[in-house]
Amino acid sequence: MSGVRLVEGDISVQEVDAVINAANASLQMGSGVAGAIRERGGPSIQHECDALGPIEVGRAAVTFAGDLKARFVIHAAVMEIGGVAEAESVRSSLEHALACAAERACATVACPALGTGVGGLGLQRCAEISLEVARRVVAADGPIDEVRFVLFGEPAYRVFEMVDDAEKVLRQMQALERR
Repeated sequence: MSGVRLVEGDISVQEVDAVINAANASLQMGSGVAGAIRERGGPSIQHECDALGPIEVGRAAVTFAGDLKARFVIHAAVMEIGGVAEAESVRSSLEHALACAAERACATVACPALGTGVGGLGLQRCAEISLEVARRVVAADGPIDEVRFVLFGEPAYRVFEMVDDAEKVLRQMQALERR
């Protein structure tokens, strides 16, 4: 199935071309999404990060995926270590991460709720930004066929679902108005 999808689960077990990691600019893989990716993917991912980092907030860096069921991990730097994630840094880092995936001919990409853990960005704002960026990228004539938002826990899933449903209703209403 292609397009933008929402699933509840563990991003570190997704069978995709690339997994996006909610990263800090130092590329130090701590807890949350990064910790799950590090634990399942093995130490080679952090070793590659050490050679690449630090990067600018709002940018992304690519490593191989170690023992994950993906080819790449794309580290989207949403904040500094100990900092907070801002809406613009989430937007920019996701755009850069998806551009990195496209450059590597990735058709399927798994993405978490960037910046909502220790970064402190609200789930609804993250969903609004992330879904808008993903829809635009999938609609473009590029290699990315599916962006799968893998959300940890039902509350996160439900917030993304609500934002996604609201956008679908808005598009349907706009189509009716044009008739």
